[in-house]
Amino acid sequence: MKLTVTKDFPYQVLFALCIGVTYINIYELTFAVWILAIGLTVKKKYSLTLLRYVIPHFFILSIAFVSFFFYEHTIYNAIRDITYLIKPIIGFIVGYQLCNSYNCQPYKTIIYTGFAIALIHFGILGYNIVFHRITQMHVLRHLAGYFSDFEVYALILVQFHKQLKIELTRKRFWLLLIVIGLSSFLYLSRTNFIQYGILVVAMKGYLSFNKKAIRVFLVTVVVLSVGYAMVYNTNPKRNGKGLEAMLYKIKNAPIEPFKTKIDKDDWQDFNDNYRSYENIIAVKQVSLEGTSGILFGKGLGSSIDIGRKMWTNDETFVRYEPILHNAYMTVFLKSGLVGVFFLIYFLFSLFRQKKSDLESVKQINLLLVGTAFFLIVANWVLLGLFLKLDNKSVIIGFLLCYKELTLRQNQLQSTTE
Repeated sequence: MKLTVTKDFPYQVLFALCIGVTYINIYELTFAVWILAIGLTVKKKYSLTLLRYVIPHFFILSIAFVSFFFYEHTIYNAIRDITYLIKPIIGFIVGYQLCNSYNCQPYKTIIYTGFAIALIHFGILGYNIVFHRITQMHVLRHLAGYFSDFEVYALILVQFHKQLKIELTRKRFWLLLIVIGLSSFLYLSRTNFIQYGILVVAMKGYLSFNKKAIRVFLVTVVVLSVGYAMVYNTNPKRNGKGLEAMLYKIKNAPIEPFKTKIDKDDWQDFNDNYRSYENIIAVKQVSLEGTSGILFGKGLGSSIDIGRKMWTNDETFVRYEPILHNAYMTVFLKSGLVGVFFLIYFLFSLFRQKKSDLESVKQINLLLVGTAFFLIVANWVLLGLFLKLDNKSVIIGFLLCYKELTLRQNQLQSTTE
C-alpha cells in the first residue's frame, strides 16, 4: 500500500500536538505550543465570525485590565491572569489556522487524535494497575486524568460517522468505537457523561425548539429524575470504592454547584460542596467593593480568600485562589457583571449558527450548537474554555474554519456549473 503525505499532513500533526499538550497539564508548555502553532500557520484572511467569538473574550480581558489599576495587585499575578483570560482567544485562532484547506479531513483528524489519546490513557491505567497495584478510583483518576472532553468529541464523530459522511470500514468503526468509548468511560467523569448526552441530543437535532424536541426533553428529564432517585436511595458511601464512589459523586452532583449554605467546619460538607463554597466567597468578597466591584470586578491579579490553605490537584497548598472552578464566577471576580454579560453573549453567538441548505454545514452547526449547550455546564463546574487543560476552543476554531471552507467550495462549484 502506497503511503501518501498531503500538504495538510503537517497541519494535522500540529493539531494533534496542540490537543495532546493540554493533557500534560503544564500550562506554560500549552501556551508556548499554541503560540508557536499560530506563528507557523498564519492565514492571509480571517472571518468576521471568528472575530465575533474573539471580541467577547477580548472585552472580558480589557475590563479586567482597566480594573487592575484600581486595586493593589502584583504585576506577576496580573500577567498570570492575562495568560488564562487570553487562552480562549488563542485557542480559536489556533484551531482556525490549523484547518488548512477544504481537503484537511477535520473529522478524521479529530477521531485519530482521540484514538491516540485513548491508547495513551489505557497505557497509563494499565501501568498503574499492573505494576503499582492501584485500584482505587480516586487515585487512578489523579494519575491518568479526571476527564477528557476531546475524546468525547472523537467518540461522537465515530458514532455518527454515516451522518457526517466519514468513510470508515466496519472493522475500523468498531475498533474506534470500543477503544475511544471505553477510554472515555474510564475517566468516570460526570461532566463527560453530560457532554456525551448533550452532543448526542444535538446530533439528533433535538436542540431545536419544536414538538419532537420538547417531547424528547420531557422524557429525558423523567428518565434522569427516576435514575437519580434510584441512586440517591441506594445511599452510596462517600469513601466507597469503584462503582460506589462513582455513584456517590452522581448523588452529590446536583447539589455540589448550587448549595447556598455550607458548614466550613464540617470537613465532609466543606469538601463535598467546595465549588459552591468558592462561589459564595467570591460573591461576598466582590460585593464588598461596592457597585464598581460588582459591575467591573477586581481586575487582573485579584483572588478570593478561602480562609484556610487547601490542597489542590496540582499538589500545592493554596489559600488565595485567583481562578475558581466556575468560569462565570471567575469572570465576575476579574471583570464583574459586565464581563459575565460578554461571556454569556459568546455562548449566545456560538448557539446561533447561521442556517444553511448544505447538509455538511448543517452537521457542523449541530456540533457547534451542542458545544454551546455543553459550555453552559462546563463553565459552571470546570472553568470552561479558561481551564488550562481545556482544548474545546481549538475544536471550535477548527470546525468554524472548515464550515467556511465548505461554504466557499460550494460557492465555487455553483459558479462553475
